[in-house]
Amino acid sequence: MTFTSLIGLSFDELKIELQTQLGIETYRVRQIWEWLYRFGQTSFASMTNLPKTIRTTLSERYTIERPLISMEQCSIDGTQKWLLQFDDKNEVETVFIPETDRGTLCISSQVGCTLTCKFCHTGTQTLVRNLTAADILNQIMVAKDRLNDWGPVTEARKLTNIVLMGMGEPLYNYDNVKKAMLILMDQNGIGFGKRRITLSTSGIIPFIDQCADEIGLNLAISLHAIRDDLRDELVPVNRKYPLKELLAACHRYAEKTQHRRITFEYVMLKGVNDSTADAKELIRLIKGIPAKINLIPFNPWPGSDYTCSTPEAIQRFSSIIEQAGYMSPVRKPRGQDILAACGQLKSESQRIVKHKVTEAIY
Repeated sequence: MTFTSLIGLSFDELKIELQTQLGIETYRVRQIWEWLYRFGQTSFASMTNLPKTIRTTLSERYTIERPLISMEQCSIDGTQKWLLQFDDKNEVETVFIPETDRGTLCISSQVGCTLTCKFCHTGTQTLVRNLTAADILNQIMVAKDRLNDWGPVTEARKLTNIVLMGMGEPLYNYDNVKKAMLILMDQNGIGFGKRRITLSTSGIIPFIDQCADEIGLNLAISLHAIRDDLRDELVPVNRKYPLKELLAACHRYAEKTQHRRITFEYVMLKGVNDSTADAKELIRLIKGIPAKINLIPFNPWPGSDYTCSTPEAIQRFSSIIEQAGYMSPVRKPRGQDILAACGQLKSESQRIVKHKVTEAIY
């Protein structure tokens, strides 16, 4: 027998489904919604404020189960990583990065990727499919399960920030990402604020504008180069959406989101994009955009053509940016002992290695 999942339905969709199929009243639908997204229940039997008849009927027709955790690893620095398998046997990885003042979850939006960015391990695998809204939400819900982090939004939480920086290009799966994020932000459920969610994109301009109008999340741009010829090589989607048009879209995004600061992600590649001239041109390019530049030391992976910039080159680059008035933190790699560093994520089903091991991205 096939059960329909209730995870991933908007509240209006949930109400229509349960009222049409079971005649459940709106206030009961709201109770179910809160059990799902505020308290993280995975069993209808545990929804104790519902009549037993409703709980029984729900369990006979619907499911609220999580994906299978194929593998779980914890780094010596506290980073946690889960390899999740969906019903179709496809897999993605999700990473939790604990810090003293926050807990950040990095989630995926696609199985595989179409962008073939030269420095990114994920780009070496093909796109299998978009994740559904349920698939995206379930990554967050699994993390909250494993962290024992459910409860009222007024209580302090271990998971405080979400970053869409895992496998795939979120804006090439815009509809599902939008739906999942709106459910995530519902204050009667998980209750994340939009300022606690960051969407990272390689620069899909039409959806950058749409995202500003419809979701308004924090925006991160995978920039990595300051001229089109180099970015065409590193981030091939630049051939369709070149730098001038991308930066214009960033100006519009900032204006539409009340001058919300945009993060520019810049992976540091030795002898490729790390010169003093590169730093100065980056400053010129982002002029007028409220911005922060995250410098990301390159994390090598088997078959990569690049090496990481020297610590001295990274520090020099950062100093030039900061002297121009922009924050330019150098991202500290996390979870390296479990291959949980930026740019290394690849699902187990598409990985060919000697030993079974998972990798993740932040």
